[in-house]
Amino acid sequence: MQVKAQDQQIADVVTRERSRLGQFIRRRVPDPRDAEDILQDVFSELVEANRRLMPIDHITGWLFRVARNRITDLFRKKKPDELLHMEDLLPSLDAGPDALYQQRALLDELEVAIDDLPEDQRAVFVAHELEGRSFKDLAAETGVSINTLLSRKRYAVLHLRERLQATYDEVTKGQTR
Repeated sequence: MQVKAQDQQIADVVTRERSRLGQFIRRRVPDPRDAEDILQDVFSELVEANRRLMPIDHITGWLFRVARNRITDLFRKKKPDELLHMEDLLPSLDAGPDALYQQRALLDELEVAIDDLPEDQRAVFVAHELEGRSFKDLAAETGVSINTLLSRKRYAVLHLRERLQATYDEVTKGQTR
């Protein structure tokens, strides 16, 4: 009898969270098939966690954390010939009528922010993040140590985060309305 109650609880969670979680994923994953696969994976993991009697205190937070992890996994496993473009990191155009405007504003702001980086930081950031080149290859090509390249990229990321925070806050505020 307890199994039926647990199954019903999971069914209730899926019904309650499916739409919001699906929108969250679709805003971050450009391919609708990948987005649906991630959504199904998240709910499968919920069922598995329930089977293993794993305690989950805040189910909604847990679901969104698992979704974020699956999205990260998806982008990490892309092959070099499937490298991401900046547009892939932005809200999906399917996310609503304001998405195109938001995407263009973010891309414009990101481009300006990247251009403002010191040359050595910009070169490493662009080569690694946008061109998908490895630090090992960059070190061999430039003669600069991997640790120095990592440091330059870290400073670039910190600068970009600080520079883009207000734009990010404005866009995410618009998505929660």
